[in-house]
Amino acid sequence: MEGLPLHGIGGNMNINLVEAIRKNGLEILSISAVIVIWQLFADLVVNNKLLLPSFTDVLFSFFKIIQNGTLFTDLSISLLHFGLGILSAVFIGIPIGVAMGWFKSVNRATDPLIEIVRPIPPLAWIPFAIVWFGLTHVSAGFVIFIGAVFPIIINTVEGFKSVPRVYVEAAKVLGCMKDRELIRYVALPSSLPSIAAGIRIAMGVGWMCLVAAEMFGVSTNGLGYKIWWHYYLHQMDFVLVYMLILGFLGLLIDKIFRWYVDGKLLKWREGVVV
Repeated sequence: MEGLPLHGIGGNMNINLVEAIRKNGLEILSISAVIVIWQLFADLVVNNKLLLPSFTDVLFSFFKIIQNGTLFTDLSISLLHFGLGILSAVFIGIPIGVAMGWFKSVNRATDPLIEIVRPIPPLAWIPFAIVWFGLTHVSAGFVIFIGAVFPIIINTVEGFKSVPRVYVEAAKVLGCMKDRELIRYVALPSSLPSIAAGIRIAMGVGWMCLVAAEMFGVSTNGLGYKIWWHYYLHQMDFVLVYMLILGFLGLLIDKIFRWYVDGKLLKWREGVVV
């Protein structure tokens, strides 16, 4: 270890920390202000843990569910439900959107059916989810699927309809004459930004449907289920804990998706002037 400039490492860490604070100072300040106002309002104005738990109450409850291990169990169950719903929506919604966006006859036959079913709230499908799949993880995934599939279909259709005709004509000149080849090499790559936007919207809608998907007792665990469980016990500090976890996880999932899609899949769009 002789000759290692430890002070240089520490100096770099301090510089990076200061730079991070300077870059995100406004965000840190706004969050800190909300926490302080929340704490003061809960303690001095409301002064009722049932009506509004304070920030410290919620923080202590958060540490409790970490210590007893329930958070990790609830998280794994909710991610299972969310994954079932979103993956099903992607694998079913994209092919339907491709067919509707590329073939006019399919669009004319399918669009009225989509527009009739689409406005029905996902919660209205809960009785059929129970009848068809029972109180299982699949029924929870089905409710999330109902909320997520339509944004994917609509954005895929719009993406295919927005493919510039010159791209298609150029591909035909170069030898792509079959619909399968035109879809694969022209329409699908051109529609990827719209499809990605649809999946992102679907993930947000599906995540909001998670509480409804878990509230009817498909499992004794899950973030959404525990919100209702602690509500029945009048433990509103735990209710707020799970609400905030849902919010932060939703933000994290969206950030990861945008990082992968914008930074990897659609990296070519960095040169596009909007």
